[in-house]
Amino acid sequence: MNGDDLEDYEAGQELTLYREYRDVVTLFRYVVETDRRFYLANEVKVTTHAEASDVYFEIEMEDAWVWDIYRTSRFIKRAKVLSFKDINVEELSAGTDLNDLSLPDGPSTPQS
Repeated sequence: MNGDDLEDYEAGQELTLYREYRDVVTLFRYVVETDRRFYLANEVKVTTHAEASDVYFEIEMEDAWVWDIYRTSRFIKRAKVLSFKDINVEELSAGTDLNDLSLPDGPSTPQS
């Protein structure tokens, strides 16, 4: 297997993963981003811990899906993640449909 074959394989895996994400995103309430992973979950609890000069976040998720091409099963019942970096938790709108999402219009250019 050469480098091009490996790149083609990984590109195919990423496309498969994106298609799975597109199919399951409407089943979840929250999007959770950490420095290492991207999750979809129906229950999320974030606890901030401050010890000495360190601050870290404990994220507990239930009924979750994880964006990871190397996992054989991306659906997980319960997960606990610790992060020393920023995290992002967003609540999805009910009935979010990727086909309804659109990019905002770019800046308009003045007419001369």
